[in-house]
Order: sequence, then C-alpha cells, then structure tokens
Amino acid sequence: MSCMTSNLLLCIPIFLFAFVYQGKAYDPLDTFESIETLDWAIKDKSRNRSIPLKFYFPKGKTNSPVILFSHGLGGSRNGCSYLGKHWAGRGYVAVFMQHIGSDESVWKDVGPLRRMFTLKKAASYKNFMLRVHDVSAVLDRLEKLNLKSDSTLSGKLNLSRVGMSGHSFGALTTQAVSGEKIHLSVNLTERRIKAAMPLSPGSRKMISPDEAFGEVSIPWLLMTGTHDLASIGGQTIDSRLAVFPALPQGNHYELVLNKAEHSAFNDKAFSKDKLPRNPNHHRVILGLSTAFWDAYLRNDAEARSWLNGDSPMNILEKQDRLQKK
Repeated sequence: MSCMTSNLLLCIPIFLFAFVYQGKAYDPLDTFESIETLDWAIKDKSRNRSIPLKFYFPKGKTNSPVILFSHGLGGSRNGCSYLGKHWAGRGYVAVFMQHIGSDESVWKDVGPLRRMFTLKKAASYKNFMLRVHDVSAVLDRLEKLNLKSDSTLSGKLNLSRVGMSGHSFGALTTQAVSGEKIHLSVNLTERRIKAAMPLSPGSRKMISPDEAFGEVSIPWLLMTGTHDLASIGGQTIDSRLAVFPALPQGNHYELVLNKAEHSAFNDKAFSKDKLPRNPNHHRVILGLSTAFWDAYLRNDAEARSWLNGDSPMNILEKQDRLQKK
C-alpha cells in the first residue's frame, strides 16, 4: 500500500467524523455562555413613564442580538425567566420589560375578591397602547446606552438584530409592533423588530384575521396549546389558531402543544390549572425558539435547516403539531 493510499484511508474516517459531527453539531438546547442579570429601569420623559427592565446577558460578550420580552396581564419583568436564561446562554441579550398599569402592581395589594375585577380593568386599550409605546421607548433608550462609553450596556447590543416575544397580553403587544394591523386605519409596526414570537397569540373581533395578519412581512413563530384558555381577554382556542392561516407564505411557523394550558409558557403552573404540567413543553419551547432566533436574527443556515427539516420531531411529542409556511 502506498503512502498516498494510506494517508487517504486515514483521512476518510476523519472526514466522516467531521461530517457526522457537523451534522449533529447544531443543538438549540445546548447553552455555551455564562450569564449575568441586571435589574434596571428607564424613564420615558415624553410620557413621564418608568419602564422597569430585567436584562439577561451573555457574560463578557459584545454586539449581541437583542430579544425583547413583554409579560402577560398581571406579570412582571421576573416572569418567564427560563427563557431569558436560556437565550442569554445562547449569546443573546434578553430584555424583559415590565409594563406599569398592567403588571403585578394591579393585583398584589388587592384582596382576593377584587383581584379579578382589577385585572379585567387593567386589560384595557389604554394599557395596550402604553405597552406598544413602551417597546419603542425601550429601543430608543437602548440605542443611546449602547453608544455611551460609560454605560453598563456600552457595545453589548446589536440593535440591527432585534427580536420580540411576549405571552398573552404580551403576545398581543408583540403582534401589534411586528406587523399586525389592529384596525384598518391603525398600524403600529416597529420597524426595528426583525422577527417575532407571540406565545398564546390572539385575533381581534373588529378586524378579520386576513386583514389583520395578511401583510406581516417578518418571520413569526406562534406558540399555543390545545387547552390555551385564559379567564380574561375573550380569546378562544379557535381565535388563537386563526392567526397562522392568515399569515402570508414565507418564514412563518405555528407550534401547538398537546394538552398545554395557558400557563405552559410561564415559569410555574397556575393554581387553577386542570391538567398536569408536562416538563417537555418547556424543552420544546426552548428548542424551537432558539432555532428560530438563530435562523432569523443570526442568519444561521444550520439553524434554519434544523427548523425547516425533521429535527424538531426529535423533541416534539407525538400529538404536538408544528406547521410551517
């Protein structure tokens, strides 16, 4: 056997190993960055409004893509922490906003008998619009802080690559700033957002889904469950599922988790939940959300291949449903 042949044969296993390794290398459930957190608040002087924030950072990284998160009715910047920790562990700066007026402050100091009343009152159009304007205010402030040499955020953010997510009332906020028309004459799109992930999405009664979602032009990943009902807001299973068919073709996805209630996207179950919590739901949420961000905020070809191929089936359970168009 010649040296050339011998060397070639030695190279073949190495090549095959490299090929197989590369084929398995992309795993959206892996984390590879140490993380740190920071509680902060910004002041929107134009509205005399404070916006508390919680940052999840990949430690020591600069120029990281940014994901904004909007909590549900009665929530706070501390909710859905499993998402912030995982995304930061993947190299993103996750910025969890707290919307005063529809946050935990509306019910925390209220007696049990009045809590539902105060929460329903907080689910108003006024608070919805405050949330929408919070998004732009936060982005405006982040841009300034990222350029300020003595800022904690100096150079940490890549604000040309911004994603937005939110749960329930936060999903409606996310939809509104990422392409949904809430009324034929009202478009609240925030052009700096490049991809969106509404958790427990919803459609509206005053405008058809086709009119509301037919012109969404950025990638969306919708996530809901077969039992995704909330006691406030009037959304039904059908109204949540009405969003995806109305989206145009191109980089749009819908995940429906089997036997997932409204709380499935939160850190903890609700006391009124009727079904046992499935620990695999969070695994699926983390895996698909990460692949989605990697594909559309980082333009990662491996992530897009993973997301659009059969790989999600390795983490989905049999009766979960993932649609793509």
